[in-house]
Order: sequence, then C-alpha cells, then structure tokens
Amino acid sequence: MNSETTVAPVRQPKPKWLRVKLPTGKKYTELRSLVDRYDLHTICTSGSCPNMGECWSEGTATFMILGNVCTRSCGFCGVKTGRPDTLDWEEPEKVARSIKLMGIKHAVITSVDRDDLKDMGSIMWAETVKAIRRMNPETTLETLIPDFQGNERNIDRIVEVAPEVVSHNMETVKRLTREVRIQAQYDRSLGVLKYLKQQGINRTKSGIMLGLGETEEEVLQTMRDLRDAEVDVVTIGQYLQPSKKHLPVKQFITPDQFKKYETFGLEMGFRHVESSALVRSSYKAQKHIN
Repeated sequence: MNSETTVAPVRQPKPKWLRVKLPTGKKYTELRSLVDRYDLHTICTSGSCPNMGECWSEGTATFMILGNVCTRSCGFCGVKTGRPDTLDWEEPEKVARSIKLMGIKHAVITSVDRDDLKDMGSIMWAETVKAIRRMNPETTLETLIPDFQGNERNIDRIVEVAPEVVSHNMETVKRLTREVRIQAQYDRSLGVLKYLKQQGINRTKSGIMLGLGETEEEVLQTMRDLRDAEVDVVTIGQYLQPSKKHLPVKQFITPDQFKKYETFGLEMGFRHVESSALVRSSYKAQKHIN
C-alpha cells in the first residue's frame, strides 16, 4: 500500500526590517506603571503592539470594549472567539477613567464583533464615547468600528456621537476576504465607509494587511475602492501570524514596496497614508485628525 505524507508549511523567518526595538522613555515607563497598577486594559499591551512605546510617548493608546470574546473567527485575528459574556454596563465609565488616569491626549476605541446582540453593541459604543467626552473633554477620539452587519441604525449611533475619526478596516483585498475575514463582506465594508461619509463624518479611515497572498494590482484596486468611498486615511502594514492555528504569512513585503504603496496612495488623493511593515491601524493615529 502506498502512504502519503503531508508536509507542514515551513514558517518563513522574519526579515531584519521587522525587528522591533524595546519601548523606552519616561512617558512609556509612567504609562506602563499605571496600566499595571490599576489593571487597565489596552490593545497596546494585550496585542503586544510593536509601536506601543512610540504611541504612548505621544499620548495615544487603544482600548477595546464589549469584552474580549468575538462572535467571528477571522483567520488572521488573535482575539478569542466563541460565546461572549454579558455586557458590562460599567465599561464606558471604566474606559473613560482609564483614559483620564493615563493622561491620554488621543484615544482609539475598538471592539470585538458582537453579532449575538440585537444592536450589535452599537449602544455600548455610543455610551462609551459619551463617557469619555464627559470625563476627558480635551481628549480626541478615533472609533475603529465593526461593520455592524451594515445596519444603518447601528452605524447612526456612531455618527450621532461624532468622533473626530471613524475607522473601519477592509483588512485585505476582495479575492481573499472570504478566506481571511469569513463572516465579513468586502462590499459591505465599503458600504459602511461610504455611508459614514454620506452622513457627514469628516474624517474616515481604513486599513489593510499585506502578505496574505494578494497581488500588487489587487492592493491598488482596494486603494482605489477606498478612494471611491471618499476614505481620507489608509494604513497598510505587514500581516504577522498570531499562532500556528492562524493563516500563514505568504510573503514579507519589502520596505521599498511599502513606500511604493504610500506614493500611489498620496497620488490617489488620500489625505494621509501610513505604509510600512510595522504599521497597525492606530499607528500615528493622533496625526490623522488634522
């Protein structure tokens, strides 16, 4: 009898341009101490973001709401999936207090997907923004929202509290969306971004990851689609595999290629383009409000 041997894919070694410097500096040390002392929750720490030191030193941090269990199981994301806990209605005040304790000048708020809820978490989103405004009137805000399944009433709740920036990530090109994002839809995400602009949001933003098997032309087409939706800011970074269970890295994009995408983006008319290997959605987020 013949037997077949399945060879596991070999993980590519990270290139030198993906080496991360350890965060340092007085501001970072102070914030790190506060986070540890008061058990504050930021994506910066839980996601081991490579830009944490740089962002914190500039007074920017990212917070996740609606718990830490997502109802979707995207192939790229390290957040736990399953049945989420019940909502903590004290969470808006907790996030607002965390921002005050840390002295954050610009806060980015994101969340898991909560498709289990009738409002998909949009009410908690609005209450969180209101609480931050009350307690931190000088702090500017970016909300990195889910698609809310394209439900306009849920999106309207974000529009009504008027964050300085509203962001929703495409994550990848159209061809790979079903594999990478599973329950999401490329056109639906574009529709969310278009609707935000139509409803008067001044600054919209989106981000994509590279290295999942996309072609240059597919990346450029995604950027054109975002400009057609009047998106103002785009972030482009390298996908890194969170664990062996997640989608593998197909390619490490070179710094020259990232620079090329930045040039293309500015020529297309984006107000701001962040394009390099270590860029994440909230990288240099405080600059995107101007």
